[in-house]
Amino acid sequence: MKVNNVKKDWFIIDNPEHLDSPALVFYPERIKENIERLKEKIDKPERLRPHVKTHKSAEITLLMLEGGITKFKCATIAEAEMLGACHAPDVLLAYQLVGPKIDRFIQLVKTFPETSYSCLLDNEVSLADLSHAALNAEIEIDVFIDIDAGMNRTGIKPGADALSLYEKITVNAGLNIKGLHIYDGHVHDASFELRKKQWIPIWESIQQLRDSVINNGHTVPVIVAGGTPTFPFYAGQPDIECSPGTFILWDKGYQDAFQEQDYLTAALVVTRVISLREGNKISVDLGHKSIAAENVLSQRVYFLNAQKAEFAGQSEEHLVLDVGANHRFAIGDILYGLPIHICPTVALYERAATIINHQVKEDWNIISRDRKITI
Repeated sequence: MKVNNVKKDWFIIDNPEHLDSPALVFYPERIKENIERLKEKIDKPERLRPHVKTHKSAEITLLMLEGGITKFKCATIAEAEMLGACHAPDVLLAYQLVGPKIDRFIQLVKTFPETSYSCLLDNEVSLADLSHAALNAEIEIDVFIDIDAGMNRTGIKPGADALSLYEKITVNAGLNIKGLHIYDGHVHDASFELRKKQWIPIWESIQQLRDSVINNGHTVPVIVAGGTPTFPFYAGQPDIECSPGTFILWDKGYQDAFQEQDYLTAALVVTRVISLREGNKISVDLGHKSIAAENVLSQRVYFLNAQKAEFAGQSEEHLVLDVGANHRFAIGDILYGLPIHICPTVALYERAATIINHQVKEDWNIISRDRKITI
């Protein structure tokens, strides 16, 4: 008797009738494996401070906590609240607080006393506003100086002005300076060597600023640095806290660009054929509202079971594909799409269906996709 040993593709769903489309799906076992792979790339998990912007999910946060990760980074009050609700011990809101966000942040600090919260500063106006609010609330707020390493969107350049701001924070009541925050997301070339070459002067400027802080009589500042592209470089430096985010789900863009980082793709979008068009074309229910659309049309999604599909057009609720002559697609057929950019794709969905052993299981809410949960 001949035994069929052909292994089923990891992404196949055996009970798709339980899943409406378009849908976001997570593969928890692959997520767990990515957590382990991340930990293998650094000397101790205490140096990891992953960014939760990629998944925005309490369930994935809990998996990381179970894996021994205790520090996190986020960009919104909602993400910070989600982390507090998960009893995350240490949370950096990597954003400068302006206007109502200051009061919301203070409410977070008071609502989740088990979580140590911190935020960013890059100017004296925000320093004064935050100090005043902290004093009124009778609390002390931990802050990091946001260093502009070349992205030119927020932060202060490393050097004398950054050192001066550091000094001013130390003498302002209500604030406690923790250290320096650096995000160098502009360094994202596919070439590992080119990325490292671009990173070296950034690292040298950070070291110089750190030494100046110490030489001025302050304790050694905590340094939170980098994202996925520069993670390998910061991971090799002692005591630096590293903040990759995309590793947890991975995507086609990073899979192609950063081949030295061997994470598993763990999230897909599932879509169905809804119309057979003239010639070689089909239409599926994956429009702008269902997949990150900031890239050109051909660089939004890659279909694992239609790898030669060419993109003919997309609108809010539809995607038209050219799948070639003599194709065998029929109405209702499922396509498994690997997003090029997973972070904004996840933010388009209220929930993700989990797939375990090729079966649709429970839904995980993308709880912090909202701008506000309760605070």
